[in-house]
Amino acid sequence: MLYRRIQTRQASIALVETRNDGFPVLFLHGNSSSSDVFVRQFESHLASRHRLIALDLPGHGASDDAADPKTAYTIPGFANTLVEVLDALAIDHLAIVGWSLGGHIGIELLDRDPRIAGLMIMGTPPVSRGIFGMLRGFQPQFDLTLTTKGRLTRREMDRLARLCFGEAPQHGLREAIARTDWRMRKILGHGLMMGSGVDQRKVVEHCPVPLAVVNGEREPFARLDYLAGLDYANLWDGQCHVIPAVGHASFLEAPDQFNVLLGRFIDDAAAFAVLNQASGLGRRHG
Repeated sequence: MLYRRIQTRQASIALVETRNDGFPVLFLHGNSSSSDVFVRQFESHLASRHRLIALDLPGHGASDDAADPKTAYTIPGFANTLVEVLDALAIDHLAIVGWSLGGHIGIELLDRDPRIAGLMIMGTPPVSRGIFGMLRGFQPQFDLTLTTKGRLTRREMDRLARLCFGEAPQHGLREAIARTDWRMRKILGHGLMMGSGVDQRKVVEHCPVPLAVVNGEREPFARLDYLAGLDYANLWDGQCHVIPAVGHASFLEAPDQFNVLLGRFIDDAAAFAVLNQASGLGRRHG
């Protein structure tokens, strides 16, 4: 593994990547988490076949808190930071695997960055802008407010950890919640309610690259019926995959099943990148 930091305008970003030159895959973690959540993928056979990269978003994990929180802690703000990271890494094509908040950032990038050859989202309903779009895509439950609350009590952190990581979350994942810049959740929530960023539903209904949708059967936040009912332009495998008996972090709770899907998806994204380069196919963004 190679550990490094990349300086961006908002923060010094910590990341880890495998030491090979395979097809690049960028993992984006969720709200109040860190790159450590993808440990089961970095320990798998995928790490020997592909260039796996995972980073800590600004205000999370080993990365710095944002220099300008109100600008950085929004979906477009996170995406801006990631564009700087990709530029620094000199990556010209890649697949993105985005969990929860990471999936929303991935959709934002999908609309503007032609380097993306495939996107897999987990626990991420692509919603239209504003409060009504949020209500259609997310389950109406009180615990969802924890993801947009500033300072959390220890009991609230424990509750959020169980919802995000399963009933027996590792200590490090619990501590990732405590480490997160508390301002991030409030600013992020406000931005979502105000409709900042792209109309994510429209993006997935028009995106030309493979889009994989993978969720746990017991997903606590995203509405699975909403996800299944969207009119995707290029839904990978022609279906939304549901992994039985797991919740929000299917890749952590059922890594063997998840990694099989992920391996196939990466191969298809890599093939799409080759075809895209060979054909000179253009993509419209913005």
